[in-house]
Amino acid sequence: MNLTAPSGEAAMPSDAEFAAVTEQFRPELLAHCYRMLGSIHDAEDLVQETYLRAWRAFDRFEGRSSVRRWLYTIATRACLTALETRSRRPLPSGLGAPTDDHRVAMAPREPSAAWLQPAPDALFGGDDPAVVVAGRTGVRLAFIAALQFLSARQRAVLTLRDVLAFRTAEVAEILDTTTAAVDSALRRARSRLAEAGPVEDDLAEPAEQTRRVLLDDYVDAFTRADADALVNLLRLDVELEMPPTPTWFTGRRAVVGFLSARVLRPGLWRMVPTLANGQPALVAYKRAAGDRYEAYGVQVLTLIGDRISRITAFNDPGLVPVFGLAPALTI
Repeated sequence: MNLTAPSGEAAMPSDAEFAAVTEQFRPELLAHCYRMLGSIHDAEDLVQETYLRAWRAFDRFEGRSSVRRWLYTIATRACLTALETRSRRPLPSGLGAPTDDHRVAMAPREPSAAWLQPAPDALFGGDDPAVVVAGRTGVRLAFIAALQFLSARQRAVLTLRDVLAFRTAEVAEILDTTTAAVDSALRRARSRLAEAGPVEDDLAEPAEQTRRVLLDDYVDAFTRADADALVNLLRLDVELEMPPTPTWFTGRRAVVGFLSARVLRPGLWRMVPTLANGQPALVAYKRAAGDRYEAYGVQVLTLIGDRISRITAFNDPGLVPVFGLAPALTI
């Protein structure tokens, strides 16, 4: 593929011509950039940059590869450049051990830290179910968190090969390297990912109807501050983490004890169901004054069987607009 400018001038493509052959790939490119960066805000910026670069170079695209692979080349290289100056985006569970005592003193919030962010399913395909499924492949929260332990180039190789199923030779071309280097990086990435722990927690998810009932019951228990009802929805080994707070909890006794003592109050919360990272999620609103509830953050739930195994509460109001919801509700 030749991405360098040839001699002479060529007419720039019209917006319609460019969109006709490239726009269909935007959702999957967004998912790819999100895997690489761990931030939906950064991923959206890099996709915009990818399309701008592609539009400027479109007259020089010689068709030696597919348009899709050409766009992935631009996007991947843009992500690798961006990651040269950015640190990995962890969750609290990637930084230290949990506590099983809800009475522990909480570590100070670190809102300025670059935390991993959730991603709305809707951004990966709009209303087309087939595109949504394809786009969210490999965006499970546990998988994205595990990718943060890899170097930028290992992350690129693993996602291009194992998630997107590009051939080794294609990955080598995308990354401007050799097939031997790709194979070596892939082995190291797979080994490092295995050390980070299992990430295929979606294999034991319940059927859709069970999932809906479980989500409804969780919203009801949470908003009514019913700790006893909440106990019945959580696995014994449930975990709770709440970026930007580094402290996180393990075990049903600790999780329910923390929520009961410091979070749950009747009428304090309103929850709007959504989907994030291919998982059930809730946008949380906290009562401010009168009947006004202000955006508080996004909870992503991991389910195993008919119970909740992990609650990841991203307590960042700035994430709510990404999910297409208002900054405040009036009930």
